[in-house]
Amino acid sequence: MLQLNFNSIAENLPGDKWQQLFNKHWPAYKAWFVSKGAVNSPSLKEAQQQLKEYMPKFIPTYNRLCELAGDDIIAHRFLTGYQPPAYISGCSQAVIKNPPQLVRNYDYHPNLCEGTLLNSAWNGKHVIAIGDCLWGVVDGMNSDGLVASLTFGGRKVVGKGFGIPFILRYVLEFCSTIEEASEVLQRIPSHMAYNIMLLDKDGNSKMLQLAPDHKPKVTDLKISTNHQGTVDWPEHAAFSKTVEREKFLQEALKSGNIEADALANKFLEKPLFNRQYNDGFGTIYTSVYRPSEGYMELRWEDKTLKQSFADFDEGNTLITYREKVWQPQTTTKTTVPKTSKDVEAPHYATADYWVEYGKSWASGNPTDLGKQVAELIGNAMGMAGTPQMDKMLKDFASETKKRGQVPWEMLADLWAGFGR
Repeated sequence: MLQLNFNSIAENLPGDKWQQLFNKHWPAYKAWFVSKGAVNSPSLKEAQQQLKEYMPKFIPTYNRLCELAGDDIIAHRFLTGYQPPAYISGCSQAVIKNPPQLVRNYDYHPNLCEGTLLNSAWNGKHVIAIGDCLWGVVDGMNSDGLVASLTFGGRKVVGKGFGIPFILRYVLEFCSTIEEASEVLQRIPSHMAYNIMLLDKDGNSKMLQLAPDHKPKVTDLKISTNHQGTVDWPEHAAFSKTVEREKFLQEALKSGNIEADALANKFLEKPLFNRQYNDGFGTIYTSVYRPSEGYMELRWEDKTLKQSFADFDEGNTLITYREKVWQPQTTTKTTVPKTSKDVEAPHYATADYWVEYGKSWASGNPTDLGKQVAELIGNAMGMAGTPQMDKMLKDFASETKKRGQVPWEMLADLWAGFGR
């Protein structure tokens, strides 16, 4: 059983509450950031220069956050948001026009989610958003009625750029319209592939496909899961069921007149709702944004948290995640069990890869971690104890030690290469 305490925080300008948030989460972020060799790659000076070039309006806020973080230069480097280590999540999202509504599921491991819902006004606009990386955003809405949300693009490519949560924060802090947001998203480089959904209070929407190896694509698509048009990473697509989720949403929106609540409820159904929490692919929350009415909701199977710009309640919401589906007792004569039982949610042979990769988030020993994950993948593919496995582990350990980190794309290629 896994739990996550969602913390609703209201603080107009960065102060004591943000500092408490930093003190709570920074040790884990720091361990992850250092273990991935990102501290000096690039340097703090270069990262700050990139921040000034691409997001100059952020500088006063960035300086204030660094002040609250103290004299830790690793924290200052991390807070630039530039060239972070690679990270992967799942997620599905969809928009409708009448009423204007964006719904999304965030799929990840509960231990790797901050669980922060922050209501702030750092640069004039009020912003309510789910936080990531201490001041980034994975989905949120500003007081001008602009909503922004992301899904992973399902591609291995990693390039030079900013972590997408920092870019989304910039969008919500300084943009009022979809046109402004679209311009910003096309201008600021993202270091990985993501699908960004934009919605305004009038029901207008755009979906942008970002990646470091091609120009941004601006579309009118109303849904996105974890690929960009065609599947680029078959192994991830099979594990995450990105195509199946996309088809499910296409069917839901096909009529063109689905009710807002009906769409939101779809996100609590399979295949959108996932229970593989220990595999790093469980639904952490469903968010529902209604910009024309100025409110949003976080939904779970048994709870709903509603927050708005006019009425925002601070506090904690404890969520329990279960990988088992509760099946109530039946009274038919054909029922063998006399008591309620749990039915295991499905797992996949190589899904444990995502668990171990997730654990690397706070690991300080990349060589041991790399060996552990490589062994797990090899065992899942029936290679345990073979000469090929022994050689692979030796080569992998040597490369990991040389780099000082475990490159996620190397593990992904290893996974993809097994069984050929």
